[in-house]
Formats: sequence, structure tokens, C-alpha cells
Amino acid sequence: MTAARPADNRQESHRLRSNIVTTWLNAPFRMQFRVIDGLTVRFAQSRFTPSNSRGQAGALLLSPWPESLLAFEPVWSPLAEHAHLVAIDLPGFGRSQHRDALLSPRAMSEFIIAAADAFGLEHPHLVAPGTGTPAALFAAARYPGRLRSLVVGSGAPDLEAFRHADPQQLADALASLKRSETPEPVLEDYLASYQGNRLAESMRYLRAYPADLPVLAHLLPRIRTPVRIIAGRYDTTVPLANAGFMAERLPDSRLDILEAGHFAWEDAADEYAALVTSWWSGTTGARADIAGHATSCKRSSKA
Repeated sequence: MTAARPADNRQESHRLRSNIVTTWLNAPFRMQFRVIDGLTVRFAQSRFTPSNSRGQAGALLLSPWPESLLAFEPVWSPLAEHAHLVAIDLPGFGRSQHRDALLSPRAMSEFIIAAADAFGLEHPHLVAPGTGTPAALFAAARYPGRLRSLVVGSGAPDLEAFRHADPQQLADALASLKRSETPEPVLEDYLASYQGNRLAESMRYLRAYPADLPVLAHLLPRIRTPVRIIAGRYDTTVPLANAGFMAERLPDSRLDILEAGHFAWEDAADEYAALVTSWWSGTTGARADIAGHATSCKRSSKA
């Protein structure tokens, strides 16, 4: 499934492919590699459900920094019941090859569309927590109608917890921000994803925020794609005001606050998955599925 790699990328590609994680984690998916836009990218995808394989929607999941696509393991099974899932480590994150020119939200938005094209996802849902949030919103603004819906949140992290961390210290930084325990094999994958210079290289993406986020703020009112914003009440790195800022400006959005920290997709996996799947199904008021788990703050639909 992997196409030929350019000669100058072979060394990094070999290193990235050297430890392919499959059955040892007992995860509900198998991670693989393929080339997209000349870069070796790690991905996982679900099988089509037998009952609805022909008409099942697709969903593209973007792994959050400083984790990897294994961050979606706790929510994978419930999400896979509602859509054909493709999760990727974006270039420069997780185990995917990096390219300097893509390390900004604006530039990464173009790769998101390229990835959707590569997997044949014609009108997919997009789940993009954390660092995927601004890139996903840029993609929705630049390609109206291309994406079916967005789920975003926790998207403007404070760099101080990571600025001077080496990959080993990253484990302590992650633990300090979570309200849930990360399984050891998953943590090992996170650490391996940012060995050597990869942690410093990945931070170039976040350092592009001061230039890109003001541009994005002006684009938010133009986005007509439905956007669900999920935030953690106890997030110590991204203020809740950041989620409110998006909700106030996005014409078709809903803000939900979970009893969780920054990594809501892991801290409150069941609740997070319920919110995502209810958004996918278009049931904006399915309180029975999520009652008691989340505070639904706002649904707006402005002209």
C-alpha cells in the first residue's frame, strides 16, 4: 500500500517505520504506513460495519500533539459503529514524516484535504482535537462544503509545559495535564514519536500560532460547516475562554464542556464519544445519550 519514497526521505522513513505497532497493544485497529503528498504517514482505519458498509459515512481523525493516533484508542470502538474511521499522525507528529513547509495550521490545512483525497473520503466528518483544531478550521474555511462536520477543542495550548522538555520529561508533562492514566504501551509510543529532534521540530507548528490564529479569527464567521467544540472544564493549558471565542464566531456551532482536563478524549472517553456520534447523526439535542456527562453550553445557527 506504500508507494515508493523519494531518495532523500528514505533515512527518516526507515526510522519511522522501524517499530510498527500492531497486536501488542490489543488496540481495535492496526497501524500502517503509506505515502501521501510525498511523505510517509502513519495511519489506522476501521473496517466497514457489515450492516451499513455501503452507505457508511467516513471520518478523518487527526492525532493531537504531543501524542499520536493512539490517543483515539479509548473512543475508537464507539466511533467505528457510526462511521468508517481513518486516523492519521499529521506530518511532523506521531510517527509521520515531517516537512518544514507544513508546520503551521494554514499549511497543514492543505495536507488535511490531501489526506482525505488519498483515502477516498469524499465528504468526511473531521475530528481534530488539540493542535488539529486550527488546521481543521482553516480547511473548512478554505474548502467550503468539502467537510461534513467538525469536532474540535483544546486547541491553543500553553507551550510552557513542553518548551524545555526532552522526550523522557514529556511523560511527566503529560501526566501532570491528565486526569486519566495513560497505558504504558501508549505512553511508550508517545515518547518514541518525539525522540531526537522531533519534539523541537514539532513545536515549530505551535510557534506559527501568533501569525496564523489572528487570520483564522477573521475566517471563523465564514465557516458554514457544523462545528462541535468540546472542552475540558479542568483544562489547565487552554482556557475555556478559547472555546467560547470559537463558539461565538462560528455560525453553526455547539460548545460542550466535559468534566475532564485538557485531554478530554481520554479523560472522559465515553462522554466524548457520545458527543461526537450524536453530532455525526445530526441529533443536536440527544440529551438522553449524554445526560449527566457534559454541560451543553450553546448551539448557534446564525444566518
